[in-house]
Amino acid sequence: MEKLIEKSCSAFTEALASNAPVPGGGGAAALAGALGTALGSMVANFTTGKKKYAAYEADIQAALQGMAQIQSRLLALVDADAEAFAPLSAAYAIPKDAPGRAETLEKAALHACEAPREMAALCGQALERLEELLEKGSVLLLSDVGCGALLCGAALQCAALNVFVNTASLQNREQAQAIDEEIDGLLERYVPKAADIAQAVRRRVQKEG
Repeated sequence: MEKLIEKSCSAFTEALASNAPVPGGGGAAALAGALGTALGSMVANFTTGKKKYAAYEADIQAALQGMAQIQSRLLALVDADAEAFAPLSAAYAIPKDAPGRAETLEKAALHACEAPREMAALCGQALERLEELLEKGSVLLLSDVGCGALLCGAALQCAALNVFVNTASLQNREQAQAIDEEIDGLLERYVPKAADIAQAVRRRVQKEG
């Protein structure tokens, strides 16, 4: 079976627009995060070897390696998120009076949290790299740093919603609260960072323009 991430851009978009349950918001979030991270990689690749940025070469290479890993994992999470939907959908379809339904649903909902939780954390890591590139990357690609930050910030928020919709159904409220607090922490730390990076880019671009 063809993986979602192996579809063409147009085919993936058509699948997203269809009445099929997957891909959905989680897959779109992972792809958006991968695109934002890829923009950071482009900036790092363009900066590599430039004499003007020689003092940052080691940092640029480290950022490039880190972003490549993040991007690869985010792409993998497009399908991981979709695969988690099937058992969750099956669990909801179990008759409400059937023995073991609650346990099966709890397990499936908890599993469905895993991919978007990881997406959110990875987007935060990507934003750390993009913030570094704001200062150390080529000024010729400054706008791409800002675009990458906005994509990763949006992806993080989308991933968070996909976590919250599943933690809301968990019977273990202590565990649900712990997961929600984890995601809230990422939102509080990185959504403002994404906005700050984009705003810094805008100020520099408009001043230079």
